[in-house]
Amino acid sequence: MSDKRNVTCIICPVGCRIEVEIENGNILNLSGYRCRRGLQYAKDEVTSPKRILTTTVRLKAEAAHVLPVRTRAPIPKSKLKEAMQELKNVSVAAPVNMGDIVLKDVAGTGVDVIASRNWS
Repeated sequence: MSDKRNVTCIICPVGCRIEVEIENGNILNLSGYRCRRGLQYAKDEVTSPKRILTTTVRLKAEAAHVLPVRTRAPIPKSKLKEAMQELKNVSVAAPVNMGDIVLKDVAGTGVDVIASRNWS
């Protein structure tokens, strides 16, 4: 028996509602997408969803200040909690420039966490 899942594409502002029919973990049919990027997004969202992680880390010697950070690329959704646990123990010394690596290979994903703003 197949299962149907609706996915709203977030790749562009159109927001296509894509219906994905799945059976035994295999995609049988996709409908409602308007471009190849939407097609790929729906496939990925159903089989291995990924997200950009955005959060903050502590700044050394800066009482009550935090630095906004994010992953350079999407990471598997299943690794978000593990990544947050790793970042909980990270503190950064100023100065920091936007794009500086704050943590390499977060949660074994191969993706770095980078600063989202400058701090001097």
